[in-house]
Amino acid sequence: MEENREGYGLAESKVLYIGMILFVVLVLLPSMFRVSLGISHFYVKIVIKMLEWATLQIEEAVTKQKALALENLISTDSFPHAGIIQREKTSMEEEIAGQRRGRFSLADVMYFSKKGCEAVVEDEVTQRFSSEELVSWNLLSRTNANLHHVSWQLSVVWVIGILIRYCLLLPFRVCLAVFSIFLMVLATTVVGQFPNGRVKCWLSNQVQLICATLGVRSVSGLVLFHNRENRPQEGGICVTNHTSPLDVLILASDRCYSLVGQAHGGLLGLIQKSCMQTSEHVVFERSEMKDRHLVRKKIREHIANKAKLPILIFPEGTCTNNTSVMMFKKGSFEVGGTIHPVAIKYDPRFGDVFWNSTKHSVMTYAFNLLTSWAVVCNVWYLPPMVIEEEEDAVHFANRVKAVIAAQGGMSVLPWDGGLKRKKVKECFKEEQQKKYCQIVIENGSVGNRNVC
Repeated sequence: MEENREGYGLAESKVLYIGMILFVVLVLLPSMFRVSLGISHFYVKIVIKMLEWATLQIEEAVTKQKALALENLISTDSFPHAGIIQREKTSMEEEIAGQRRGRFSLADVMYFSKKGCEAVVEDEVTQRFSSEELVSWNLLSRTNANLHHVSWQLSVVWVIGILIRYCLLLPFRVCLAVFSIFLMVLATTVVGQFPNGRVKCWLSNQVQLICATLGVRSVSGLVLFHNRENRPQEGGICVTNHTSPLDVLILASDRCYSLVGQAHGGLLGLIQKSCMQTSEHVVFERSEMKDRHLVRKKIREHIANKAKLPILIFPEGTCTNNTSVMMFKKGSFEVGGTIHPVAIKYDPRFGDVFWNSTKHSVMTYAFNLLTSWAVVCNVWYLPPMVIEEEEDAVHFANRVKAVIAAQGGMSVLPWDGGLKRKKVKECFKEEQQKKYCQIVIENGSVGNRNVC
């Protein structure tokens, strides 16, 4: 018995030893030197082939069974519940002014009633705060039907996928994520003891790059960077669309940044405090967040020093589902300096990267990421932009937003992302009322009387 125990102990030690060697050779060293061994590319290609096969299986079953419900599930619509209603593409001015003939019409009430019903059934704001609908099922649990019962072959692949994701990938990813967090806390604590200077700055940048790379690889991340010659430079402001806290890791794995954001507690707070020990970031409390002048002052002081890292800002202020870009807050466009736009587009086939913070906690969201197939995305560095003469901050923000949306293939929405948690501001309602009043006045139905 004792000999068997010793044999099992030696075998376990050998397995652990080999595992540590593989981890250092295949993960840690490539991350330190920021090189790719092609493992992620090979893995993603396998997953793509599997998903294509699963799509064919589902389509064949739909054709044979002629099931209308399944046909709707594999619809090519981009958004949840898309196609419930058919919207008019015309604006208020075109639809109302084009129908009237020089006088006020009580039928205008029907226009606003129709728009109100459309908004209740399917508005273009709240659907951006729910997961993007897929073209076909990606063998994950996010589906509205038991598609894994379509055929026995698909059922087998689905079960094997669960075993791979939960029994093989999940333990490895959790260990790698914990290791990267532990390494960041330890390394930043050590580097933070160095005197300010070039050595500390260089070490801080290396720690940030290595830990960010490890963080991306802990979710089997495959990031394709485009136009790296346009990467943000020191003293500039990097603005991008916002889908997930993972955006920070992805960008930080290719270039170091100073972050602008609210002070957090818990796990995010621990990471935030660790980063603050070695590099300068613009972090403010909730009470300071309401003082926009104070935040702008901190940003202006940071970019005034051309030796400091570029600032990374998410002007939307909240996460959206990567199908559109919502209103950019004008604050970061009022401080001056060069704006470096960046577009991030995730591939939803491999997992749902969008973080709905009103529905999922940080730990739930992290678990969903760690049990997905992978995180695959494209990052485009766009040419730097500066504000033009006689252009205000709002128009400049809209111009930058349009460039990012066009590159990422996303729609542009004028709505404030704050609608995710707040009610519509009175100024939005007043703006629509003023537009209608202007239509009535221009058509001469009220003469010079003030109906507004």
